[in-house]
Amino acid sequence: MDLFALMGFVCWTLLLVLAIAGHRVVQVLRGRQRSDDFRSGEPHGPEWYRRLNRAHMNCVENLPIFAAVVLAGRLLELPDEPFGLVALAVLGARVLQTSAHLLSGSTLAVNVRFCFYAVQVVAMGWMAFEVVQALAL
Repeated sequence: MDLFALMGFVCWTLLLVLAIAGHRVVQVLRGRQRSDDFRSGEPHGPEWYRRLNRAHMNCVENLPIFAAVVLAGRLLELPDEPFGLVALAVLGARVLQTSAHLLSGSTLAVNVRFCFYAVQVVAMGWMAFEVVQALAL
């Protein structure tokens, strides 16, 4: 379950980057933008596109932490229950957080996003604790 959750996180991150690339390719092919118009650190595109970029970067920022705890748990042969189930909860919360991010920039959406992010942080913290505890044995 834990490796499935890790690969789900990876695939979700890749899906977001493909959506970004798809938007850029369409804009260039339609002649609306040049390929060098997408400068890093400069806002460009509609609000939903900027939210998509930020959601993707948030995945990229959190993926290494998740990968580290999942792989350490796997190396230590931590049991799927509860470790793998918590990893699946991280994936579910990540997908829901990203979805809220993409749907709206409203205060409600930001609050929902934060709640799903908090679930991920607590879950990854618990996973890290389990890894450290197993290492101490």
